[in-house]
Amino acid sequence: MRSPRVLYRRDGRVATITLARPRLSNRVDAAMASELQAACQRAREEDAWVVVLTGRGAAFACGGERTPGLEEMERHQAARVVAALDRPVVAAINGDALDQGLELALACDIRIAAKGARLGLTQLVNGALPWDGGTQRLARLVGHARALELLLLSRVVDAGEACEMGLVHQVVPQVELDATVEELAQRLASVGPIAARYVKEAVKLGRDAPLAHGLRLEADLSFLLQSSADRSEGIRSFLEKRKPVFAGQ
Repeated sequence: MRSPRVLYRRDGRVATITLARPRLSNRVDAAMASELQAACQRAREEDAWVVVLTGRGAAFACGGERTPGLEEMERHQAARVVAALDRPVVAAINGDALDQGLELALACDIRIAAKGARLGLTQLVNGALPWDGGTQRLARLVGHARALELLLLSRVVDAGEACEMGLVHQVVPQVELDATVEELAQRLASVGPIAARYVKEAVKLGRDAPLAHGLRLEADLSFLLQSSADRSEGIRSFLEKRKPVFAGQ
């Protein structure tokens, strides 16, 4: 019986999903993609307010098992299931994030990298191209000119340069990564979860829409939020000068 390729742990409101093929640098294959989908679904079913994605061992994730054929591509896609999560997702980049591994990190909302980690999409070296969202998400993060430079040259950058260009949000020493991510996850879990999901929806759907459509979406979501118990709790706690206690309702 093979070992699981993805580990799942739930601590309070935070679910941690760990890629677990350390001897192969957490290389993605169809089985890992399937287990990752199941873990994301479990986080939804258990109503985790925040999800952390990280790797076991020295790497976050480096590449895929192989470039699948067109008929197999959907089974090998892993980033799309992470991107589909409607709650905040934090990538704890504990080591190198290369090729499909970086595509996984790009699908997260916030990326914290350990000092010394390397990041890049190098598929062109082997005559392939990113196919799990890399070309699209990278360009939206760092701009089209910088994305083309990184992609066409298959350039690998260290965590510090990645932070300077906006590819990751923060770089910390390896020994501080877990504590930094834990503190961030708890901060994210302390806000109203419905409001957080609506913010994520407004940003994602409004990104490629005309400004007028994005503003309308924002207004619609704000209107929907008014009917939630969490919104009432937020108002009540403000008037009573105390911290809100949200229930996700």
